[in-house]
Amino acid sequence: MTDTQRFPLLPGTRVYVAGHRGLAGSALWRALERRGVGTLTGRTSAELDLRDRDATMAFVAEARPDVIIDAAARVGGILANSTYPADFLSENLRIQVNLLDAARAVGVPRFLFLGSSCIYPKFAEQPIREDSLLTGPLEPTNDAYAIAKIAGILQIQAIRRQDGLPYISAMPTNLYGPGDNFHPTQSHVLPALIRRFDEAARRGDPTVTCWGSGTPRREFLHADDLADACLHLLEFYDDPAPINVGTGVDHTIAEIAGMVADTVGFGGTIEWDTGKPDGTPQKLLDVSRLHGTGWTSSVDLPTGLTQTYRWYQDHREASADGRPRS
Repeated sequence: MTDTQRFPLLPGTRVYVAGHRGLAGSALWRALERRGVGTLTGRTSAELDLRDRDATMAFVAEARPDVIIDAAARVGGILANSTYPADFLSENLRIQVNLLDAARAVGVPRFLFLGSSCIYPKFAEQPIREDSLLTGPLEPTNDAYAIAKIAGILQIQAIRRQDGLPYISAMPTNLYGPGDNFHPTQSHVLPALIRRFDEAARRGDPTVTCWGSGTPRREFLHADDLADACLHLLEFYDDPAPINVGTGVDHTIAEIAGMVADTVGFGGTIEWDTGKPDGTPQKLLDVSRLHGTGWTSSVDLPTGLTQTYRWYQDHREASADGRPRS
């Protein structure tokens, strides 16, 4: 790790953002445009299926980017991960292996792999340090996805040892923001709450029922903050160890539900279905190493929630399946 700018993102830098239409990827795209990076490349899943090894290898060989940011993944909340664990494991492994092998084949100079805070043990000491990786059992509701992301971290480290390439990995906490997935059954907790409370407020429902007990604690990072952190890490960070990206602040799910209710104008009662799983009791990242590189988050949760809800209001009718798209 270094505080010296070793890998500047110059106007002529060619950057491929894998998953550029997703929550993290679209925020990265916006941040790179603001920075004036010369050539940005992105492909939709219809244009390039990253699970297809031959197609991925051919694309990277033709594009020859200077930087690849892997923000492509199959993602979802507790229900989706519990229902489709084999798909989450298989698809995410294929996406990242294909991208990393393609990058090695053509000697892409810089690669940033985006993982997830779910890689850490279910009962890791809080706040979670990077060195807690592989020290205990995972949360069963998303262990398949976590294993895939852990494999990505180890592949980054193996490439550094074998090839000497300065590839890095970053582990974001729970993300939210404009462009999130608000699907009724396949979204993460915060967009799911926004959708549920918005629908209840518009119908005039007296109550909203949320999963679990409301006691687990979660940390949330605005996607624009993640993008800003990623550009900072690409320029300043060079270490085989993954680095946490978060705010260093968490809230109970009940507190977050209350914030969402206030944001959307729901004035009814919040009830809790304790027969549904809570997931990990707490998942707060230790971001001291990130702060040591000179970066801290800037978007507070109330501000980010208001911004995200406005985006949702503008886009909620854009898709019949309940997943707004920009």
